[in-house]
Amino acid sequence: MATIMNKTQHYVLGKWTSATGEGKPSYDAVTGEFIAETSVEGLDIPAILHYGRTTGGQQLRKMTFQERGNMIKSLAMYLTKRKEQFYELSYRTGATRVDSWIDIEGGFGNLFANASLRKLFPNQPYHVEGDPIDLSKGGRFMAHHILVPKKGVAIHINAFNFPIWGMLEKCAVNWMAGMPAVVLPAPTTAYLTEAVVKEIIASNLLPEGALQLICGTAKNIFDTVESQDVITFTGSASTGRLLKSHPRIIQEAVPFTMEADSLNASILGADAVPGTPEFDLFINQARSEITVKCGQKCTAIRRMIVPENPLG
Repeated sequence: MATIMNKTQHYVLGKWTSATGEGKPSYDAVTGEFIAETSVEGLDIPAILHYGRTTGGQQLRKMTFQERGNMIKSLAMYLTKRKEQFYELSYRTGATRVDSWIDIEGGFGNLFANASLRKLFPNQPYHVEGDPIDLSKGGRFMAHHILVPKKGVAIHINAFNFPIWGMLEKCAVNWMAGMPAVVLPAPTTAYLTEAVVKEIIASNLLPEGALQLICGTAKNIFDTVESQDVITFTGSASTGRLLKSHPRIIQEAVPFTMEADSLNASILGADAVPGTPEFDLFINQARSEITVKCGQKCTAIRRMIVPENPLG
């Protein structure tokens, strides 16, 4: 008898569902134990995007900035109370407590930070920006900039190393702006993103359709994007350039934000000699950058440049 393998679930079209077909397996980074498969076979991607634009988008656009901000704050508080269960699961990705703290509580912190931005906006669904602009002599023809939510969906393609923070830092922005999200976490750690989304959905704090989750690589995700949609990608520069050149993205002029490879450096000044606070800070930060997430994060330094004397 064939062994029935666990599959990560997707939250799409208002329900939890498992895809069909054989998927990509995920393993415990410490023990090598099988965790789950990720597969997107059988998912109706165009319907998922349409559902976000309509069911989720319509409700979010009606909410005021204050309502959206308070919603995000309530979600941050709700998830923070349940953080320990995410730590336990996060260890299976190979993360330490410090690694997980950045991902888990760093993600919740993003929610809190974006929620506080409500203080900058009025209690209405749109924002009138700046002063009226006189476009004619005598003020007979004037213009005003008004910021309103896009009528599309935000598609977030995220990296393996921050399955929680990567999702929440992006979603907090689009929810505050009145847009729904479709999140695609990296398959190898999608089970952790899935666990957080299950708690988010269980909280009933978000309007239905404000968040959908696709655990896996949906190669046709861009085939039906529209001009009102936005796309974010976190990963390698080569993959990002390939995705950005999709004909539909070009045809519809869909905004595409790419967070890719970085070449950060840490430079020690000649006057920052051993015994100075600056030297100690340099050493401590270098150690942190090398060890946290095994250096697998976009802000990690690639090079340390120091004067010749301290090396001796």
